[in-house]
Amino acid sequence: MSIVRNIAGVAKGMSITFREMLQPTEVENYPDGPGPNRGAHFQDRFRGAHVLQRDENGLEKCVACFLCAAACPANCIYIEAAENTAEQRISSAERYAKVYNIDYNRCIFCGYCVEACPTDAITHGHGFELASLNATTLIYRKEDMLVQAIGLPHSAEAKADAVK
Repeated sequence: MSIVRNIAGVAKGMSITFREMLQPTEVENYPDGPGPNRGAHFQDRFRGAHVLQRDENGLEKCVACFLCAAACPANCIYIEAAENTAEQRISSAERYAKVYNIDYNRCIFCGYCVEACPTDAITHGHGFELASLNATTLIYRKEDMLVQAIGLPHSAEAKADAVK
């Protein structure tokens, strides 16, 4: 009886396979689509490449509290802190992250770093093309992840001049 059941199971599986082979292929318009995502559609909770945010004055939100690095189960975040000076303000707090690296060779995109950040400095963006044949290019530095201060009226320089 079990042999008949096994043959029936294989026959049912093969019938589904042959039926699907005759159907037209449905594909996303990914590589050639319009826009910055080139046809890719993301769900609301998509976790892409990390992005370091700026505040409304154009200063970095990261205050080098090391909570994201402590929460990371893969230990892929490396931070070096430095002190802000009156002449040069990088963030609005006492400290800022002089070095902020994420090793995407180890990152599992769990989102614990985003949840642990008290200033909402690190978020998941929609970057999804992270594949590389060279492992050294998968170490993203602060300059690679930081949001550009486009549209802000040189507020970081204006604040530094106002302090002098």
